[in-house]
Amino acid sequence: MRYAMLFFFAAAATAAEVPVARVADDARAVDRVAAASKRDMPADLFRRMLNEDIELLRGRRSDGGYDYASYERLEAGRSNESVSVEATNDAEKFTRLEIKGSFVYKLVIESPSRRMLVTKNRRVFIDHVEIEFIPEKGGAAKRQTASIQAWLEPGTLRNVDFDEIAKQATVRVFARTDKADGYGNLTLSLIQARVSDNPDSPYADAISSAKAILRAVDHDDVGSMRAMAQRMANDLQPKVEATAPTPKTMEVVAPRLDLELMAELQAVEDLLTGNENERRQGLDRLHQLIRKMRPAAR
Repeated sequence: MRYAMLFFFAAAATAAEVPVARVADDARAVDRVAAASKRDMPADLFRRMLNEDIELLRGRRSDGGYDYASYERLEAGRSNESVSVEATNDAEKFTRLEIKGSFVYKLVIESPSRRMLVTKNRRVFIDHVEIEFIPEKGGAAKRQTASIQAWLEPGTLRNVDFDEIAKQATVRVFARTDKADGYGNLTLSLIQARVSDNPDSPYADAISSAKAILRAVDHDDVGSMRAMAQRMANDLQPKVEATAPTPKTMEVVAPRLDLELMAELQAVEDLLTGNENERRQGLDRLHQLIRKMRPAAR
């Protein structure tokens, strides 16, 4: 039970807090600046600000995942690594090539037609591929092996799909060339998955407006920029109000005197309004009462 609770709190700690007030203010700023701009529209600033706001509305977490978006097997970009494969006469000796990436789902092994721009490339034998990865949807690290056992001719490529989209992946390709051919070149590419917004996201409308503003920026369409910015701010305003801190109220409770104490004070008051002797008695009783109420010394 203890470990389950620790896991719960750890998971909760990774959840992103969406600063809706800040994003709403950005939308109002876009509207105001677009209205005031003539030929000095800060398009690059708008793009940076809106792309950052979209990431915030998606609920980007510290681990690179999202609360209100997910990754899908469509290319968003790729990381490339150019490598050389040594020649060998030993069919069992391979060059180990390695590439790493984040949020990737496919490896592309390509043999360029040429190397050094003018020299024709050599064919390369791909034996197998080893993939170690952490699944994007969580869980323990996994290992995948793909047997290729084929020659890759210059100008051709080979794809290796991952079993799952990987949050982090290390890919190793084992290859060789013939001694008679000399070394060959390869380009290893990891294809990065695209982020897709969840249709049930509480910020789906605001994200849609932000994307529309970006399109309007690209076309220098001030009217659409302002309309979408106003819509975005209006969509977020109820959430801003819902997340605003509630003013704290302090309940003032009047002190309640003990009935016995009240009676004693009344008696002292009566004595203090009497003759000289009664006033001395009243002062004496008041001193006793004060000593009685004084907290004991520690």
